[in-house]
This record gives sequence, C-alpha cells and structure tokens, in this order.
Amino acid sequence: MTVLNENSNNSSIVDICKKYPQEQRFTLAILQDIQKEYKYIPKEALNIISEYLSTPLNKLYSMATFYKALSLTPKGENIITVCDGTACHVRSSQVILEELEKHLGIMPGETTKDGKFSLQIVNCLGSCAIAPVMVVNDKYYGKVTPNMVTEILNEYGGGKNE
Repeated sequence: MTVLNENSNNSSIVDICKKYPQEQRFTLAILQDIQKEYKYIPKEALNIISEYLSTPLNKLYSMATFYKALSLTPKGENIITVCDGTACHVRSSQVILEELEKHLGIMPGETTKDGKFSLQIVNCLGSCAIAPVMVVNDKYYGKVTPNMVTEILNEYGGGKNE
C-alpha cells in the first residue's frame, strides 16, 4: 500500500481510515469524518480511501457528489445552511437568503474570499415548526427574520465581506 504510508503528508486521512475496518460498508462514515475534519473531501483522500477499501475511485466520487453534506471543494470556517422547504419557503426563507447574500457578498454554493463563510440551501432541515430556519455549523436558528441575520453573523465574526 503506497498511499497509506505512515510518513506521508496525509497521515490524518490515513488515521481516519484506520478507525474503520477495511469494508466498503464504512465508506460513507469515512467520507463524513474526512468532511468534518477538512470541511471538504480532498482529492488525496479519495485516493487513500480507494486504496484502503479496495473501492473504485469513480464509486467514491459518485458518493461524494450525491450527498449534499459532502463537498469536493473547500468550505468556509462557518457553514451557513438555509432551509427552503415548503414551510420555510412560505415563511420567506428567500428573503433570509437574499439578506445573507447581501451581507456575505456570495451566492449559495460559494465561500467568502476570506474563507470565513460558506452558504448553501437545502430542501428541508426537518424543523418546520420553527420556520424559517437557518443553521450555522451545527447551531439551529428558528423563526429567523431579516433583521436577525446581522446579529447571527456577528456571533461568528461578522458578515460584511470586505
């Protein structure tokens, strides 16, 4: 196993892989752990996982692009997720999204130049009772109004992307 060399620069990826048995059923768990560690899945990680699990690279790529929680491009330090499911949509989630776009200077799927924030939209967060909902990292904010956006962004070091 050449990629799984302990002396490589990818030792933390190797360490994550080695937490799991070398069985393909652990593929998603490994991808999720790498996503959590790096805020995205580096190309080197796919190569290492492919070798570790004896899984074709195209299968890993398919998984990494299928699940919205996984990304092949770097994410910001703080990941903002806006729900645009039916309950949130009818309660003006688009207005919340527009406010975020204005403050951050980015569109959904993008990351601020300083790497501080990434913005994404999902179809449902399962929190319809507190719609509209947005999540920053793992913290949920319910019944969000446009006026709350600045206050929420300030909790994470601001919003205006200068």
